[in-house]
Amino acid sequence: MARPRRSGRWRRRRVAALLVLLGVAGSMAWQAAVAEDWRTASREPVGLAPDPAATPEAVVQVYAARAWSWRAVFGVHTWVAVKPAGASRWRVYEALGWRAWRGEPIVAVSHRPPDARWYGNRPWLLVDLRGDGVDAVIAQVEAAAARYPFANRYRLWPGPNSNTFTAFVGREVPALRLDLPPTAIGKDYLDGQMLAAAPSGTGWQVSLAGLLGVMAAREEGLEVDVLGLTFGLDPFDPALKLPVVGRLGPAPGVRRLGPAAQGGAQGA
Repeated sequence: MARPRRSGRWRRRRVAALLVLLGVAGSMAWQAAVAEDWRTASREPVGLAPDPAATPEAVVQVYAARAWSWRAVFGVHTWVAVKPAGASRWRVYEALGWRAWRGEPIVAVSHRPPDARWYGNRPWLLVDLRGDGVDAVIAQVEAAAARYPFANRYRLWPGPNSNTFTAFVGREVPALRLDLPPTAIGKDYLDGQMLAAAPSGTGWQVSLAGLLGVMAAREEGLEVDVLGLTFGLDPFDPALKLPVVGRLGPAPGVRRLGPAAQGGAQGA
C-alpha cells in the first residue's frame, strides 16, 4: 500500500511544479507585456535579417515574437518575409487584426524590417532559406498569401488570426517545413476542415475548429490542442511543449537551404 501512496504524492508534486512553472512564466510575460505603451514600444530590427542591398541571393525568413499587451502571456505573433534575388528591399506578409476592424483585408504586405521587434518583444527565426531554388519558394509563398481563405476575417481566439495565416502558408509551401511554436495560438484553426496537413507538411492533424485536436508530424512531434492551448512532445528535437511557457528543451534548428544561410534561433 505504501508504493501507491508515494506514486500519488509524486504525481501531485509534478502537477504542482508544472503549475508553479506556468505561473512564473505567465507573470514574466505579463510584466513584459505591460512594460511599454504601444505608441512608444520599440520596433527596431535586432540583426537577424540580412541587408537586402548587400544580399543578392533570394531569402525567405519566418519569424515569431511574443504578442503585444496581455496577449504576450499566452501567445506569439508570426509573419513571413521574402526577398527575391536581386531585390533591394524585403516584403513582409502578416495578418493584422486591426485591418479587419477597419474593413480592410487582414493580410498586410509591407516593406518593414522583417526582424523588427514586435512592440518591444524580440523576434526569433523559425525558417531561413537562401540561395538557389528560393525564388521558386517565394513565388509559392506569395501565391499562398493571395489565396488565404480568411482574408476578411480575424478572431483573436481560437482563430483565424495571425498564426492561422502563417500556418496556412506553411501547409501550402511544404519547402518551408515550418514548425510553429506551441504558443502560436490559432495555428490549428483549419479552413472548415477536420483533417489537414501539419503546418510543416511532414505529418497530419485533426482539429475541431481549433478548439480540440491532435497532430503527429516529423517536425512538430506529437501535439494535443485543448481550447487553443498546445501540449506536446517533440521526440526528434527532444522538448516538452506547454501553453504559456512554450518549448522546454533545445530550440529546433532553423530550417535552412543553401550554404550561405546564416542567422540564429531561440525557443519560445
